Amino acid sequence: MARALKWTEAATWDLSEAAEFISRDSPFYAAALVREARAAARSLKRFAERGRVVPEARSADVRELFVKSYRLIYRITSDAVTVVAFVHSARDLQRSWEGLGSN
Repeated sequence: MARALKWTEAATWDLSEAAEFISRDSPFYAAALVREARAAARSLKRFAERGRVVPEARSADVRELFVKSYRLIYRITSDAVTVVAFVHSARDLQRSWEGLGSN
């Protein structure tokens, strides 16, 4: 069953900020990151459970895929997949999880 795909405003901003940072050195690689992140998110419409459970979330409905050195974090419901964050894997996600987990 295909689910709807949604991006929160925060996740869209995260992806935009990552692309902007990378584009300072390479617009080509920044565009590639955006394409890969969007493709990974689209794949979740049919295969939402393929990502691993986010350890900081401790909830089976919050999962992640790795895109290069970033974590594409999403929440699964019966009819939708919502991308809630796109964060660098070096970031301390535990500190900011409350904000992400409540989206």
